[in-house]
Amino acid sequence: MHSAGKGSEPVVDVVDLAARLIACDSVTPAQGAVFDLLGAALVPLGFVVDRFVTGEAPDGPVENLLAVRGSGGRHVAFAGHVDVVAPGPGWASPPFAPEQRHGLLFGRGAVDMKGAVAAFVAAAERVPADAGTISLIITGDEEGPAVYGTRALIDRMAARGIAPDLCLVGEPTSQQRLGDMVKIGRRGSVNIWIDVPGRQGHVAYPHLADNPIPKLVAALGAIEAVTLDTGNAWFQPSNIEVTDITVGNPATNVIPGHAAARLSIRFNDEHRGDELVERITAIVHAHAPEARVEGRISGEAFLTQPGAFSALVSAAIERHTGLTPELSTTGGTSDARFLSRLCPTVEFGLLNATMHKVDEAVAVDDLRALVAIYADIALAGLATQPTR
Repeated sequence: MHSAGKGSEPVVDVVDLAARLIACDSVTPAQGAVFDLLGAALVPLGFVVDRFVTGEAPDGPVENLLAVRGSGGRHVAFAGHVDVVAPGPGWASPPFAPEQRHGLLFGRGAVDMKGAVAAFVAAAERVPADAGTISLIITGDEEGPAVYGTRALIDRMAARGIAPDLCLVGEPTSQQRLGDMVKIGRRGSVNIWIDVPGRQGHVAYPHLADNPIPKLVAALGAIEAVTLDTGNAWFQPSNIEVTDITVGNPATNVIPGHAAARLSIRFNDEHRGDELVERITAIVHAHAPEARVEGRISGEAFLTQPGAFSALVSAAIERHTGLTPELSTTGGTSDARFLSRLCPTVEFGLLNATMHKVDEAVAVDDLRALVAIYADIALAGLATQPTR
């Protein structure tokens, strides 16, 4: 087993590993080569690597990787993904041909989040094998529907009796400088589809038709008037947004047969997704009793209360950057929404300024600093049992 201890040189070069991961075209859902490379990096460090593919179309199949080293003591998990969003046109250099320029490593996934995954591996090498249990929970479908990704990994862990004491998700949380922000929670997300049926007919004979548009507009007006909450100590106010209205009626003299809309709700920990779907359904049915309302919950809100875990993460960041990070719950959803069910979970990673953008890039110095921070977090987490 390779282990970077006193007097030994590390085997894993985080910049090289990040570049090789970037070179794998792994637009979501990722499969194959990127997992081959990651597994090959982990096995020499003593990890037992479990790769599996699960799920059916349209949201599958998805490949995932669960790597574990150790079987006793406390257990620290690093979690993330190796799938990326499509790169799009306009890159200065090919998105899957990593290139270093002016101290930056360019390529799709550099910060979201192949750089952090490479740092997980390099950090694990710095942790003595007898310090406790370390795992990597890596999905190929965080950027996609996320139905057969981290949720499937959690089921796999439960079947094998694997239960982390702590979990760090390597999403790019830093804003202006590496280490200025740690996410200790996220709002939940639910999308809701509304379809109001009517009865098609000629506009000159409205008594022979039933126009669904006024009913839908009335329902949306009532929804727009709702104030879910005013926020709380850790979360901004929940918000409901209309993201689509569709009638699809090309004729100027026809009353349409149906009208539809879609909502997106981002909600804090004062709500649950199923309760919000029920509330919206009741409002819609008050104006359109025959309407069909369907909700899809992407994830519930979660909060890891500030405590021992966030304190040790902050201490590691301050040791290597001089910054005291802000603890935040802002931003979109991540797979931490699932992992938080297992154990205290926080998110910390690279600068997010270029994620999902053309010419995504990570500072080479930040990659190396992130390895040191992750290693310190693992060592401290294995030595001290944090509480929620």
